[in-house]
Amino acid sequence: MSVSFRTVDEFSEGQRLDNYLLKHLKGVPKSHIYRVIRKGEVRVNKGRKKAEYKLCIDDVVRIPPIRVSESGHVEASDNLKQLLQDAILYEDKGLIIINKPSGLAVHSGSGVSVGVIEALRGVYKDPIELVHRLDRATSGILLIAKKRSVLKNLHVQLNLHQIEKRYMALVKGTWSKKRHTIDAPLYQNSRCTVVDAKGKESISHFHPLKNFHNDEFEASLVEVLIETGRMHQIRAHAKHAGHEIAGDDKYGDKIFDAQVKAKGLKRLFLHAHQLTFTNPLTDEIQKVNAPLSEELQIFIDQL
Repeated sequence: MSVSFRTVDEFSEGQRLDNYLLKHLKGVPKSHIYRVIRKGEVRVNKGRKKAEYKLCIDDVVRIPPIRVSESGHVEASDNLKQLLQDAILYEDKGLIIINKPSGLAVHSGSGVSVGVIEALRGVYKDPIELVHRLDRATSGILLIAKKRSVLKNLHVQLNLHQIEKRYMALVKGTWSKKRHTIDAPLYQNSRCTVVDAKGKESISHFHPLKNFHNDEFEASLVEVLIETGRMHQIRAHAKHAGHEIAGDDKYGDKIFDAQVKAKGLKRLFLHAHQLTFTNPLTDEIQKVNAPLSEELQIFIDQL
């Protein structure tokens, strides 16, 4: 181990020194990070700084020799990098938009050694950051920013509910062909997301597109428009409505899941298929579409 030096990029501009170190020194206890800052072992532009110091672009941070968790960095395989490059739907100087495959986490953590963002950082020389998240099991449109200004602009659009997100899902039971709004607050406990009055406002609109009847099997293909972006929002709202999503091992219905599995479904049937936003660089409304994956389309076609 030896001393290392990091130059602050535009995505880390304005970040506190302690949070910057926590991000880059995976697995190192907070107490140890505060200790090396306090003792002056961490320097910014050769000078001592306090933990709350807010970094400026091109600051040079001196990091003393610190043993980082062995799982702190795993290089993405060439196959994964190529898979993600092939999944790019749109790219300009400020944005990358990909059609994320199901089963791939957007970032490392919780037992995941490498995710979408880590893999793409191995491809792009300049820094990039996730604009939002998708569940690991969910496929579809994912925004990634190549500029801090673009990231901040899109976060404002998200906070003001100015980005329209539409999903496709297969749910249990038939649903009348009209729009169903689920306006139910969601609370995240230690195990999952539940409908609870003490939770945050959450609104999802379900629009059934096609019903399927086959012996004892009943399902609906629905489009879902969400006004808020809570964790597991669509999955929790579908469960609350009694129309659980197919292949959902956390919020699903066991009998329904056994039925769809027997018919060949091997994943969660939830796909982010359309996203509409204002492109920060062009100031124009942009709509991006990602068709259902081949496996989901084949499954639907044979129902």
